This record gives sequence, C-alpha cells and structure tokens, in this order.
Amino acid sequence: MKNHFSLSKCLAFLSVIAWCGTSHAADTPPADSLIANGNFQRDDNGDGTPDTWGAAKDSLSYQSEGDNRFARLTSQQPGQTAMLYRLVPIADGIRAVELTWKQRITDLKPGKQAWFDARIMMEWKDAAGQKMQGAPSAPYSRKNTDGWVEKSTKFLVPEGARNLEFMPVLFQVETGTFDLDDIVLKATESAPIEAAANERAAANEAKKAAEAVKRDLQIAKKIGADGSLFANGDLQTDANKDGLPDEWGKIKEGSGISFETEGANRFLRLTSTEPFRMVLFYKPVMLPTTAKAIEITWKQRTSNLKKGKENFHDARIMTDFINSSFQKVKGGPVLSSTKSNSEGWVEKSMSVLVAEGAAGIVLMPALFMVEAGTFDLDDFSLKPIDPTAVLAAKALAAEDAKRINLPYETPNATKFPSELRTVGNKILNKEGKEVWLQGVNIMSLDWNPQGERVLLSTKVAIEEWKANIIRLAVKESYWFGQDAGQKDGGKAYRELVDAVINLAANRGAYVLLDLHRYKAPKAEHAVFWKDAATRYKNHPALIFDLFNEPHGTTWEVWRNGGFVPVKKEGVDETAFLSEEDRIKNNVGYRSIGMQGLLDAVRSTGAKNVVLAGGLDYGYDLSGIAKGFALEEKGGNGIIYGSHIYPWKKDYESKVLVVADKYPILSGENGGNTKKIGFIPEEHQEDTATWVPRFLGMVQKYHLHWTGFSFHPKASPVLISDWNYTPTPEWGASAKRALAGEKFADKGLR
Repeated sequence: MKNHFSLSKCLAFLSVIAWCGTSHAADTPPADSLIANGNFQRDDNGDGTPDTWGAAKDSLSYQSEGDNRFARLTSQQPGQTAMLYRLVPIADGIRAVELTWKQRITDLKPGKQAWFDARIMMEWKDAAGQKMQGAPSAPYSRKNTDGWVEKSTKFLVPEGARNLEFMPVLFQVETGTFDLDDIVLKATESAPIEAAANERAAANEAKKAAEAVKRDLQIAKKIGADGSLFANGDLQTDANKDGLPDEWGKIKEGSGISFETEGANRFLRLTSTEPFRMVLFYKPVMLPTTAKAIEITWKQRTSNLKKGKENFHDARIMTDFINSSFQKVKGGPVLSSTKSNSEGWVEKSMSVLVAEGAAGIVLMPALFMVEAGTFDLDDFSLKPIDPTAVLAAKALAAEDAKRINLPYETPNATKFPSELRTVGNKILNKEGKEVWLQGVNIMSLDWNPQGERVLLSTKVAIEEWKANIIRLAVKESYWFGQDAGQKDGGKAYRELVDAVINLAANRGAYVLLDLHRYKAPKAEHAVFWKDAATRYKNHPALIFDLFNEPHGTTWEVWRNGGFVPVKKEGVDETAFLSEEDRIKNNVGYRSIGMQGLLDAVRSTGAKNVVLAGGLDYGYDLSGIAKGFALEEKGGNGIIYGSHIYPWKKDYESKVLVVADKYPILSGENGGNTKKIGFIPEEHQEDTATWVPRFLGMVQKYHLHWTGFSFHPKASPVLISDWNYTPTPEWGASAKRALAGEKFADKGLR
C-alpha cells in the first residue's frame, strides 16, 4: 500500500502552497537520483497523481503533452505564492550533490521585489528537523523561456544535514506559469565544488580588500581637523552658498526636517507636523576598516514634546550598521531617547562597538510617532577609539544584567515580619513589642511600568543598608495596565510589585506601599486602593501609604473631600462658573478626601495599618491637631506622614505637634549638595548642617523614616550609582544611621 505524507506535517508557506509526499521504503530512489519519480511518469495506482508526489491542489497541477507528464505551478492571483514541496533524505557520506531539471516559464511578470520571481528554493535540515546554515543559492528566473530548457547546479552538503527541502516556487509574482520535469538529484564529487567555492571566496575577499582601501582613502580626505569622521558635523560650512550645510543633503518640503539658525549657529531641526507621524532624518557615515569602536558626541534640545501612544514613541537617535553597498548589516544601539523637554542644549555622547562586517553607521534622529514636539541637533562628532574600554564596559554590563535579574521568590510566611498596629503614638507588633521603622524609598515603578532595579535595590537596602522597611512608589494607571506600552492589563506590573513585597517580607522587612500621586485624592485612587487592599488584605508586611503628597487645598477638603480648583495660566475666565461647570471645563475636580481612601481600604476587610500624609506636599500635620484626624473604622490604626526637606521650617508646629498622640513617619527626606532649583535658595538649609539635624531629630523623637531616594537619578539621592555607593552628603550618614549610629540633637529648624 502506498503511504503519503500527511497534511498536518507539511509546510505552511505564505498564501497558496501545493503539497507533496516524501519518499518511503516501497519507493527506493533509483541509484542515480535521490528523488524518486523525478520525471512524474509513474502512477502505479492510477489515481492521476505521480507516485511520491502530492495531489494536485490550487496552484499545482500535473499536465500531459503526448506521453510526457510534468508538474505545473500557476499564479492564481497577483502577489500570492505557488509552491511545490519535497523533503529529500540525504544519506550519510554524501558531501556534494548535483541537481538537474527541465523548466519552462510562460506569461511571467515578476513581483515588486527583486526576489519575487520563478525560483527553486532549498533549505538543509538536520536530524532533529532544524534549519541549518548554508542553504544552497536559489536558481531563479525573471523572464520567460523559449520552450523547455535544461538547468543544473551543484552545491556542497553541510556536515550534519539529513534532509533537503526542495521547493520550486512562483514567489509572489504578478502572473506566470512554471513547468518542471526530469528532476534528478545525484551525489557528486565535492572537491571541484570546494575548489570553486574557495576560488570565489578568495576573489570576493580580494574585491573587499580593494574596496576597503578605496573607501579608507575617500574617508581620509573627509576627516576633520579634530579627527572626526563626521564631515561638517557642526553644519556651519556652506561652500556653494545654497543655504544648506555641505554633506547633509537636501530636505523634502513638508517632511518636518529643516536647517535653522540662531545668530551665527546653524543646526538640524525635526518638527512634528501632525500627531503620531514619523519624522526621521537619515545620515550615513562611512568608517575606516581599522575602526573597531567609535565614540559619537552631539548636542540636542527638545521642546514642546509630548510622547506618542507607546513608551518608545519619543525623541530618539537610532542607528544601523551598513556594508559598503549601504545595505543593513546589523541594527545598532539607540544613542538617545527622551520623553521630556530639555533645559536648552544638552551635550550627549556614547561609545559603540562596530558590528562585524560593517563599513559604516547610519544615524537616524527621529521624532518617533510623537504627539507633538521639536527635536534640535548640532555639533556631531564621530571618532574611532580603542575598543578596550568599550569591551570592558560591555562585559560589566553583562555581569550587571545577571546581577539585577533576580528570580521572583515564593512567599515564605514563616519569615514574614510580625503584623503591626498603632497604640497611642507607638507602633507595636503582634507580640506587643515596639517597632521602629527605618528605611529607604524604592523609586521608578511610579514612572516606568517595568521598574528600574527595584528587586536588587530592595535586597541591597535590607541586607546591606539594614533597612527594616522600604517605601515602594506605585502608580494606579500602571497597576491597571493603562499605559500605552502595557498590553496585559497590568498583570506583569502587579506581579513585579508582588515580587518586591515577597522579597522584603521574606527578609523580615515591611513595605510601605505608596500611591505616588499629588494634590488631592480622586475617585480612581479609591478604585486602586480597593483592588490593592483586597490583594494584600491583612498581609503582615504591608502598610498602605494612601496618597503621596496632598497640597493646594484646605484641611476640610483634605479629610472629607470637596471641590479642588486647578489653576489656569493667565486670567481665569471660568471663575464665575459653578463647581459642576468648572469640573466640566477641566478647571477643577471633586476630591473624595483622605477619609474616602481610608474607607475604601477598610471596605475590603483589610485591617493593615495605613499612613496619611499631611498638607504642604505631605509635610504639614498641624490640621490633625486641630480636629481633622481621620476616623479609623475597624483597622489596626493610622500613622501620619510628613515629608521633611531642608527647605521646610517650623518642625515643632508642623510635625511634632501631634507626636504625643500619633506615630509619625517621615516618608520622604534628604538633601544633596546641589540646591533644589524650584525652591528659593535662601529657604534651603545647607545639607552639611541639615542632615545631622534631621537624623538627630528622628532619633530623639523616635520618628519613623524612609530616606529619599534609593535611585541615583531621583533627587535627593542616597546613592550615586548602581553600585549603591552612598552619596557623601546624604547617603553615607543615612546608611550609618540605619546601621545604628547615634546622631547628636542639633535642635529643630
């Protein structure tokens, strides 16, 4: 009985594909061919299909002219693919094969790409059925033949190849008919083919070497006085006085690309002409053959920038490596990516390893589908450098990637810290022992749904800095997967938050879950807390920081909710409107108040201790002493939070005023040598005196605290780099305080 290759095992290819069988024991190929019945003549069962070939279907048919039968592929409609497929076993010991066949091509109109034609594609497969490197070149034709023509080709069999996929095809042509007959695949001598291949390779290498010498000479003529390969990188030279910088090409009107001047300076400008439209400039720079690494420097300025729908829709400079024919060799790194406006011109630089086989690099500054914005660029320089430092940095980055890729831990309740409750102005654990919470802020999940080293930072903070609590900033829109880059409804984000909590709790530390929002709570913030509180209900390590920094409202609205105006620039022409109309006009909103957030938590049955920050960006607690304390409804108590920075004053009346009645936790605090730009300098105490004053105060009054921040770019910073090096002006003292060092009482500010 004849066995045929089942459809479920056959290859699906593009649009229209003809299937055929593979050889089997009953159809041993003749000695001179590895393909049985290659002339399509044998049909032992009389079903009209040549033995060992698949049944006619769609674009495949078997035709007869006199006594001769052959296979025909016919283009059914423009752009579709018609294929004949055969899997040919290759016996051990065969090192080279010769393929011969007859073909006839009529009515052929190739497709849009150079490879959309009539061709025979082939691929090698190993014993496991995996695709192998070194596929034979595809014999192809882009024109009709004058009747039947004989064709042949020879090629080497790679080591380990066990099958050859034989695939004659009309590949996305407009029209055409491809007839095939007398297909023979025979073993042949490998030595002549290897010799020819070596000769071609040597000739190709010689050609490459000659081209490289020529290219190097051309590049040498363009190298600037400073050694830069970027000709006219400052865009100043305009030898022909056409108003365009030399070497930068012409620009298309309406493209959003222009060359602008400010005083005597000329620069490149990309402008978003309509929302979410790509604006991209293409600038290739050829590299000398000796270049193994390059340093690229430039200046950039962004203004009026609004990112697009995805996280990567921003202002960026992409790169591609190219060969001497300007074909892409390998995608290079993104040199720069920003979603925010800059304060004037900013200098940038990056060192890059040159990809293997690259003869040049293409710089592609882009406003990548942003909603709006302007991207200015100037003073480009590109110089070859010693690759040693770049290779070392790459090795360190690889090691760093391993270090930060911590596995998610399974929660181990036997190691969790004891559940907390408040009694008067103290925080006690379940055993009745007083707990003093001291730690750091773990940032980035409030601006990046993937986070930035949050697991490693939590581990280092607890194990090396001796923190017994971390304050973890989160954002409600990320929690529910509402960011453009989130495609899973927030699942990965919530799981990462879980992982941070598990890591901390498994080490006996607490987590202050901080909803890192500002001004006054909205209804959507209560929705977040209902969901988060349900998820972490009565988890012994969790404290809920209800709202990061309330400000700009009254104590009545702070507690009970109410209308919160939003300032408009210039004259507020909506001042005469009712609250409802002002809300409709987006110049105000109705807050649900801090009590609304607390009630949302308690409605889930969660008894976790909560933290409520005061007014003045979380600093001022004076209203709590004046009767605006929250009403606790069946939970384990409330901590009041104060954010204490070097520009805050009146500690006694704003913070310590409630220290005898309630626990106080300073959720944010810290200072750096550089003063904060948005606060008048005269209001800011020098960090050198403020840091010991603050630490002395929290120790004297036994205030709980989490230092800001355990991220080298979220100022004020405790660490100067991702090696967690303490900053000398703030981090070093904070780390010693966490380890138990005592600081003298320096008085109150």
